[in-house]
Amino acid sequence: MENRLPSLLKPNLRTKFHIDFDWWRSQDRNWRNALVAFMCPEHQAKFADSDSSAEFDLVDPKTAVVTRGDAILDVLTHHCAHQEGFLSGSAPLVDTIFKYFLVNENQPLSAEELGEKLQRQPAMILATIGSSRVYKGIRPL
Repeated sequence: MENRLPSLLKPNLRTKFHIDFDWWRSQDRNWRNALVAFMCPEHQAKFADSDSSAEFDLVDPKTAVVTRGDAILDVLTHHCAHQEGFLSGSAPLVDTIFKYFLVNENQPLSAEELGEKLQRQPAMILATIGSSRVYKGIRPL
């Protein structure tokens, strides 16, 4: 059984973080609306009025493996996150970190790695996502 208790160890600059979508789903009833807000204008319009809570068959373009998954998350990660301007320098730090995890297909990254990729101070990133408060599901592994 997987241990879901919070760690008693304080995260450091090398602690790996990721978006824990299960945590986000359990903590925020409006998490789907937040994801739609990060989409490109084309997909915001498509998903704004639909019941997008259903899972769909998703086909991996590299392997052709079919899995069940969330349509909003799939479109956001594989299309919208790769549009020009998705990562803008003017967004709040938490949004920028969240968006970078989407661009990076939610691969775990440390504050040091995020700092290098986002050209931000790792200590500021750690202070933001390494506290006891969880923003947008960004949590240590």
